[in-house]
Amino acid sequence: MNAEPLVVERLLNAPIGKVWEAITDKDKMKEWYFDMPEFRPEVGCQVRMVSGPPKGKSYMHLFVVTEVVPGSKITYSWAYEGYEGMSYVTFELFAEGGKTKIVLTHRGLETFPANNPDLAKHNFAAGWDQIINTSLPAYVEKEA
Repeated sequence: MNAEPLVVERLLNAPIGKVWEAITDKDKMKEWYFDMPEFRPEVGCQVRMVSGPPKGKSYMHLFVVTEVVPGSKITYSWAYEGYEGMSYVTFELFAEGGKTKIVLTHRGLETFPANNPDLAKHNFAAGWDQIINTSLPAYVEKEA
Protein backbone atom coordinates (compact mmCIF):
# COMPACT_ATOMS: atom_id res chain seq x y z
CA MET A 1 0.00 0.00 0.00
CA ASN A 2 1.53 3.32 -1.09
CA ALA A 3 1.25 5.82 1.77
CA GLU A 4 3.10 8.58 -0.10
CA PRO A 5 0.98 11.71 -0.32
CA LEU A 6 -0.12 13.06 -3.67
CA VAL A 7 1.48 16.47 -4.26
CA VAL A 8 0.70 18.92 -7.08
CA GLU A 9 2.55 22.26 -7.36
CA ARG A 10 2.02 25.19 -9.70
CA LEU A 11 3.23 28.75 -10.03
CA LEU A 12 0.20 30.93 -10.71
CA ASN A 13 0.40 34.32 -12.39
CA ALA A 14 -1.81 35.92 -9.73
CA PRO A 15 -1.22 37.60 -6.37
CA ILE A 16 -1.54 35.48 -3.23
CA GLY A 17 -4.66 37.35 -2.04
CA LYS A 18 -6.55 36.50 -5.20
CA VAL A 19 -5.54 32.83 -4.99
CA TRP A 20 -6.50 32.69 -1.29
CA GLU A 21 -9.96 34.04 -2.13
CA ALA A 22 -10.30 31.50 -4.96
CA ILE A 23 -9.64 28.57 -2.60
CA THR A 24 -11.66 29.84 0.39
CA ASP A 25 -14.62 31.88 -0.89
CA LYS A 26 -17.52 29.52 -1.62
CA ASP A 27 -18.87 31.77 -4.38
CA LYS A 28 -15.50 31.86 -6.15
CA MET A 29 -14.84 28.13 -5.52
CA LYS A 30 -17.95 27.08 -7.43
CA GLU A 31 -16.57 28.80 -10.55
CA TRP A 32 -13.49 26.55 -10.80
CA TYR A 33 -13.66 23.83 -8.11
CA PHE A 34 -16.82 22.54 -6.42
CA ASP A 35 -20.12 24.12 -5.40
CA MET A 36 -20.07 23.83 -1.59
CA PRO A 37 -22.73 26.23 -0.25
CA GLU A 38 -21.93 25.42 3.41
CA PHE A 39 -18.18 25.98 3.06
CA ARG A 40 -16.47 28.50 5.33
CA PRO A 41 -12.71 28.74 5.91
CA GLU A 42 -13.17 28.08 9.63
CA VAL A 43 -11.92 25.13 11.66
CA GLY A 44 -14.81 22.76 12.30
CA CYS A 45 -16.84 23.78 9.24
CA GLN A 46 -18.51 20.66 7.82
CA VAL A 47 -19.54 20.21 4.21
CA ARG A 48 -21.52 17.43 2.54
CA MET A 49 -21.45 17.31 -1.25
CA VAL A 50 -22.50 14.75 -3.85
CA SER A 51 -20.10 14.22 -6.75
CA GLY A 52 -18.55 11.43 -8.75
CA PRO A 53 -16.76 10.52 -11.95
CA PRO A 54 -18.40 11.44 -15.25
CA LYS A 55 -20.80 8.69 -16.32
CA GLY A 56 -20.16 6.92 -13.01
CA LYS A 57 -21.44 6.46 -9.50
CA SER A 58 -22.08 9.50 -7.29
CA TYR A 59 -20.55 9.66 -3.81
CA MET A 60 -21.45 11.68 -0.73
CA HIS A 61 -18.24 13.58 0.08
CA LEU A 62 -17.72 14.60 3.70
CA PHE A 63 -15.34 17.48 4.43
CA VAL A 64 -14.34 19.05 7.75
CA VAL A 65 -11.98 22.04 7.87
CA THR A 66 -9.17 21.09 10.28
CA GLU A 67 -6.65 23.94 9.91
CA VAL A 68 -6.66 27.50 8.64
CA VAL A 69 -3.73 29.89 8.46
CA PRO A 70 -5.36 32.95 6.89
CA GLY A 71 -3.81 33.88 3.57
CA SER A 72 -1.52 30.86 3.34
CA LYS A 73 -2.89 27.43 4.33
CA ILE A 74 -6.13 25.49 4.62
CA THR A 75 -6.59 21.78 5.37
CA TYR A 76 -9.72 19.70 5.42
CA SER A 77 -10.53 16.06 5.89
CA TRP A 78 -11.96 14.23 2.89
CA ALA A 79 -14.03 11.09 3.35
CA TYR A 80 -16.95 9.30 1.72
CA GLU A 81 -20.17 8.40 3.48
CA GLY A 82 -20.53 4.62 3.77
CA TYR A 83 -16.87 3.89 2.89
CA GLU A 84 -13.79 3.27 4.96
CA GLY A 85 -10.97 5.74 4.87
CA MET A 86 -10.07 9.28 5.80
CA SER A 87 -7.78 11.57 3.85
CA TYR A 88 -6.63 15.17 4.23
CA VAL A 89 -6.29 17.86 1.57
CA THR A 90 -3.99 20.83 2.19
CA PHE A 91 -3.65 23.91 0.03
CA GLU A 92 -0.52 25.97 0.82
CA LEU A 93 0.27 29.32 -0.79
CA PHE A 94 3.66 31.02 -1.10
CA ALA A 95 4.15 34.53 -2.50
CA GLU A 96 6.80 34.71 -5.22
CA GLY A 97 6.93 38.31 -6.33
CA GLY A 98 3.52 39.13 -7.77
CA LYS A 99 2.88 35.43 -8.38
CA THR A 100 1.77 32.60 -6.09
CA LYS A 101 3.14 29.09 -5.71
CA ILE A 102 0.37 26.70 -4.73
CA VAL A 103 1.17 23.30 -3.25
CA LEU A 104 -1.70 20.85 -2.94
CA THR A 105 -1.03 17.79 -0.78
CA HIS A 106 -3.55 14.94 -0.46
CA ARG A 107 -2.60 12.49 2.31
CA GLY A 108 -4.29 9.25 3.33
CA LEU A 109 -5.50 8.04 -0.05
CA GLU A 110 -4.26 4.55 0.85
CA THR A 111 -6.98 4.37 3.54
CA PHE A 112 -9.78 4.20 0.96
CA PRO A 113 -11.03 0.74 -0.12
CA ALA A 114 -8.52 -0.80 -2.54
CA ASN A 115 -11.32 -2.71 -4.29
CA ASN A 116 -13.08 0.49 -5.41
CA PRO A 117 -11.45 1.75 -8.63
CA ASP A 118 -13.20 5.13 -8.34
CA LEU A 119 -11.16 5.81 -5.18
CA ALA A 120 -7.80 4.78 -6.67
CA LYS A 121 -4.87 7.16 -6.26
CA HIS A 122 -4.41 7.61 -10.02
CA ASN A 123 -7.97 9.01 -10.27
CA PHE A 124 -7.21 11.57 -7.56
CA ALA A 125 -3.94 12.41 -9.35
CA ALA A 126 -5.79 13.06 -12.60
CA GLY A 127 -8.47 15.11 -10.83
CA TRP A 128 -6.02 17.28 -8.88
CA ASP A 129 -3.90 17.77 -11.99
CA GLN A 130 -6.95 19.10 -13.85
CA ILE A 131 -8.00 21.29 -10.92
CA ILE A 132 -4.57 22.77 -10.04
CA ASN A 133 -3.05 22.95 -13.52
CA THR A 134 -6.09 23.89 -15.61
CA SER A 135 -9.20 25.03 -13.71
CA LEU A 136 -7.55 27.17 -11.02
CA PRO A 137 -5.11 28.98 -13.36
CA ALA A 138 -7.90 29.67 -15.85
CA TYR A 139 -9.86 31.28 -13.02
CA VAL A 140 -7.17 33.31 -11.20
CA GLU A 141 -5.09 34.29 -14.23
CA LYS A 142 -7.93 35.47 -16.47
CA GLU A 143 -7.41 39.10 -15.46
CA ALA A 144 -3.76 38.93 -14.37
